[in-house]
Amino acid sequence: MKSALEIKPDISYKSAGKFEETRFEKIHNEIFKSSAEASVIVAQEIAQLIRLKQEKNKTCVLGLATGSSPVKVYEELVRMHREEGLSFSNVITFNLDEYYPMSKENNQSYHYFMHQHLFNHIDIDPENINIPDGTVAIDELNQYCIDYEMNIKRAGGLDFQLLGIGRTGHVGFNEPGSHINSGTRIITLDHITRVDASSDFNGIDNVPKRAITMGVSTIMRSKRIVLMAWGQNKADIIKRTIQGDISSEVPATFLQNHPNATFVLDQSAASELTRFKTPWLVGECIWTQELKSKAIVWLCQKTKQSILKLTDRDYNNNGMSDLLAQEGSAYDLNINMFNVLQHTITGWPGGKPNTDDSHRPERANPAKKRVILFSPHPDDDVISMGGTFSKLIKQGHDVHVVYQTSGNIAVTDDEALKFAEVCNDFVGDADPKINFKSVIEFLNNKSEDQVDSLEVRKLKGLIRRRESYAATRYIGLKDENTHFLDLPFYETGQVKKNPLGSEDIAIVKDIITKIKPHQVFAAGDLADPHGTHEVCLNAIFAALKELKPEPYMNDCWLWLYRGAWHEWDIHEIDMAVPLSPSEVLLKRHAILYHQSQKDRVMFQGNDSREFWVRAEDRNKNTAVLYDELGLAEYEAIEAFKRFDY
Repeated sequence: MKSALEIKPDISYKSAGKFEETRFEKIHNEIFKSSAEASVIVAQEIAQLIRLKQEKNKTCVLGLATGSSPVKVYEELVRMHREEGLSFSNVITFNLDEYYPMSKENNQSYHYFMHQHLFNHIDIDPENINIPDGTVAIDELNQYCIDYEMNIKRAGGLDFQLLGIGRTGHVGFNEPGSHINSGTRIITLDHITRVDASSDFNGIDNVPKRAITMGVSTIMRSKRIVLMAWGQNKADIIKRTIQGDISSEVPATFLQNHPNATFVLDQSAASELTRFKTPWLVGECIWTQELKSKAIVWLCQKTKQSILKLTDRDYNNNGMSDLLAQEGSAYDLNINMFNVLQHTITGWPGGKPNTDDSHRPERANPAKKRVILFSPHPDDDVISMGGTFSKLIKQGHDVHVVYQTSGNIAVTDDEALKFAEVCNDFVGDADPKINFKSVIEFLNNKSEDQVDSLEVRKLKGLIRRRESYAATRYIGLKDENTHFLDLPFYETGQVKKNPLGSEDIAIVKDIITKIKPHQVFAAGDLADPHGTHEVCLNAIFAALKELKPEPYMNDCWLWLYRGAWHEWDIHEIDMAVPLSPSEVLLKRHAILYHQSQKDRVMFQGNDSREFWVRAEDRNKNTAVLYDELGLAEYEAIEAFKRFDY
């Protein structure tokens, strides 16, 4: 019996509309609301295959991937083993790749990753686990790779291959330029791949330059392939892979020729596909208000005209004739859209008192609101909404900033050592709360893959905490309105965090209960490299859901801001808060109080600019977009989306 993913669409049975919708796409794909939902479906297909093979008394040969994409798949497989009796006794696994050189004991090795996330928790025979060995001598590597290929063939070939995809389009570590006939081999990693891995290794200088990888031909011989991609960061490469031409410059495009491959995506990863990005170019649309806004903004950018200058011809020539026919005229469409955008702009993010608020993004009453500004890390508040933060305080609202995590792993060892040495020099032989001598000794002798001691983590957390106080004082917030939750899920001392737990949710719930806010601002940016923003947002969602029956929650609105990586698209913005030149400067200075995050940003994602530069450029670009659409010209704009929880 085939799984839901394996049942691929037969074009001859598609409705005309469905075929039209996917006509740009060359690889079968399935889109899910969340990576968690999608991962469960993928795990179910793997489990179904294992059980089918068991019924036939055959081995099941799995090709497995590492990285963030398959983690939830492995979690679900472990759950099924523990709770549903799924056995892996007949399973043989071959991993795609491994860094070179790399010891198995190193916590950055894929050997360590696979045992941590899967193998240590299931009943697989250790003899059936095959992971490329990053310790093989270089002069023996060629034969080792040949043997790895032969072991796959002797096992009967890969029944199922699980894949992720890199921003270069690599599958496994088959970087651009890889040949379709390539086999298991050593390869030099692309610079972009090393940049993306740099946060795991505490800097790009520590990322290995080479890796052992299964080849493209090895992957293509798999009987079934499922490639997973999550998040906005993967959207561009997913579009190139699914809709572009086959090219060795994007090795994942070779999968277009595989007879049984499926891409499993969340909505963010699929967002650049033509049927999602510009569906009016594909076929007829159901014109919701959001889709109208998206299309008209796109049309303005394509024609390089402001909203009120668009003509009937512009609509007709760009796939929007049905919208024009539905609305009657370009004039009606234009003026309605202009008003929608105009009504998002406000200099009163907490609502303007004694004013008709029917066309304003926030309520006029109560005039003085209790506000919680949740910040996943101890700087997201000023990076993402420093200008709005300042306005809320100046306009008399009771503002509370709540830092959800300590942020300690983002402090470099050198920074911590500097503070420890200063403190040790200052306290001398006194008995401080932290033994700075032991901290100095630990940091001076710390091995490459060693987890920070509790005292080191405490010191790094205190560095972030004091930087936060300095920034919020500069903004104008009272110390008693600054709160630090230090959520437990984060406190592992490693890049890998624990799953969100009931204790985390209870802590968030307690602070909301204490303040009883009229407004909650939270980070809706899920593109941070290690998922902390997503976990923090899920903690807020869970807390709000539990508190919803409380009477005061009827007056609580949730506003989402974006972090350092992406801004809301114009059509998604419900509140646009303009900043003056002096407010832009104030925001910059507030960000710069976070000195430990300046110059050497540890977790900057794929953008080499410092956070204050990114934030400033993003806010100015948003203002430019509003100006180009025909709205007022501002120095900068911070953007928010209202979320109905």
